[in-house]
Amino acid sequence: MAHKDYVARGRAKKAAPPPPKVSLPWIRIVITLSLVAAFAYFLWSIKGTSPQVNDELSVSELKPAAVDALPDMPKEEWEFIKSLPEYTVEVDVEEQAKSTVRYLMQCGSFKLGSQAEQLKANIAFQGLEAQVRKSEGSSWYRVILGPYESKRNAEADRHQLQKSKINGCQIWNWNL
Repeated sequence: MAHKDYVARGRAKKAAPPPPKVSLPWIRIVITLSLVAAFAYFLWSIKGTSPQVNDELSVSELKPAAVDALPDMPKEEWEFIKSLPEYTVEVDVEEQAKSTVRYLMQCGSFKLGSQAEQLKANIAFQGLEAQVRKSEGSSWYRVILGPYESKRNAEADRHQLQKSKINGCQIWNWNL
């Protein structure tokens, strides 16, 4: 029995077809050359047909007439330069009563006390002192900072915590 090579049988060598010949686009070349020749003829035909400029007048001779046509520049007087140093403003400002509202900032509420202690430690690394308080009637642990005398102080601490990626802190009126 003769051994047949089925793999080699499928690889019959065929000659690749020759690449198609690219012919020059003669029509485009003829049209382009004729347009260039027409443009050159147009430029040659208009040469020397521009109106003649009288070269005898110079620019320096034209300037005095233009200067005489302009009015004199007005003299500006600034009154505020003299009056401002002598001017004073008096304003009545009422003293604002100090607000008795105090603020607290809550940064988390957790079911497990260990999670609350971990957040308290992260806040301590930022130089702030937090407290963990158990909510009454439930087993939730709140992480709070404060009391703050003004909301501005609480906002400053919240921005400091946000820079260290501790987000979600809320500022509320003190009501513990």
